[in-house]
Amino acid sequence: MTNVDELLDSGKLGAFLRRLATLSAAGMFLDGFDLTVIAVALPLLVKQWHIGAAMTGLVAASAVVGMLVGSLFLGHWTDRLGRRTMYLFDLIFFVVFAILTAVSQNVWQLLAFRFFLGLGIGADYPISSTLLSEFSPKKTRGRLVTLLSVTWFVGSVAAYLVGIALLPLGSEAWRWMLVIGAVIAFVVILFRSSIPESPRWLVSQGRNREASAVLANLSGERVDLAGQSRQTHSWLQLFSKTLWKSTLFVCGFWFAYDVAYYGISIYAPTILKPFVHGSQSGADLGAAVISLVGVAGAVLGVVLVDRWGRRPLILLGFGGLTAALVILALTHAPVFGLLIVLFSGAILFGNFAGILDFVYATELFPTELRAGASGLGTAVSRVGAILSIVVFPSLVKSWGLQHALWLFAGAGLLGFVVSLIMAPETKGRSLEDISAGQEGDGRAREASAVQP
Repeated sequence: MTNVDELLDSGKLGAFLRRLATLSAAGMFLDGFDLTVIAVALPLLVKQWHIGAAMTGLVAASAVVGMLVGSLFLGHWTDRLGRRTMYLFDLIFFVVFAILTAVSQNVWQLLAFRFFLGLGIGADYPISSTLLSEFSPKKTRGRLVTLLSVTWFVGSVAAYLVGIALLPLGSEAWRWMLVIGAVIAFVVILFRSSIPESPRWLVSQGRNREASAVLANLSGERVDLAGQSRQTHSWLQLFSKTLWKSTLFVCGFWFAYDVAYYGISIYAPTILKPFVHGSQSGADLGAAVISLVGVAGAVLGVVLVDRWGRRPLILLGFGGLTAALVILALTHAPVFGLLIVLFSGAILFGNFAGILDFVYATELFPTELRAGASGLGTAVSRVGAILSIVVFPSLVKSWGLQHALWLFAGAGLLGFVVSLIMAPETKGRSLEDISAGQEGDGRAREASAVQP
């Protein structure tokens, strides 16, 4: 008879893990697609509805604002209600509000529906990553969880390619771009209904019999749950003496990454368009190339994360991102080819760090707080994304493109400094071991503080 940790870390759930990873990755694909497709749709919307610069920024940011709310509150409720319940619930938002955005009759309807779509996207971040990490063995957990980020970037590339393919449909092409996500989400819901609740979460709630049944059904083995008892934590413990550094680190580096990544990805077509003689398809194709190189960076990061470890990868990622953007910001009158090369290099290295968002957010916190912590990190990162999306156009207008790029370079430098000071190494350690180590460090600090 084995215990929960031994069984989950044994790698015996291979077939089930592949199914879970695929369905979680499908949600991330939708996230990447729905957030990025607006970049292709925006020029059409601006022309059709005569949207001004300020409103354009709000439209671009509306789903991200929804993500902030969805990840913060629904991530917390995932710790309260369970992973499986929210795993199904969040995709309902995809289906309903993706359809409604596609049939919007004015910019205000589009803003509202994109916000509610963002609620579902924001919820899926902590739900999918937490559920997958809690089923994954420690030796391959990094690779499996980072694959979620890869499929996000694949969804982003797909958004550009689908958008380009639909441009010949004319002024209404944006509606077809926005409705495709609903079709994919509906199919994913049907398959997600077969995924059971996380045994680790069930144990944390004192529901040991249900946890044993789930593991026995998946593995055919009896599991020893002796000594396992319900653990109660308040969400405020994310800021306790034991966990505040982890919370600050996850929120800090994720914020910095999103300032740089979202600004580049959302506005790449707009930035590139003047350099291809105003050709919208040429600008979209250039943005797709940048995103495709970003996918290559994410895939390379997946290969390296369980070999090199988390800390070397995040430092190289932010270092390369910052270097590429500094070179670009210092280059006077860059040509189209140089823009593509440097933006691609920035995103390639940046995604070394970007794929660790979910990894660190799910590894550094106990089961009872894991989804809430991931949700908080996502919410703070959305603040960075919103800052970038809303502020960047104004900076370009006031300072010019070259000087405005320092916003992204500064964000990369911030991420590097935060990671250099605070990034831990968690490669090859079980989730319980990481949590126990943090609690032990916290008790040691408290003991030393009271000694005379």
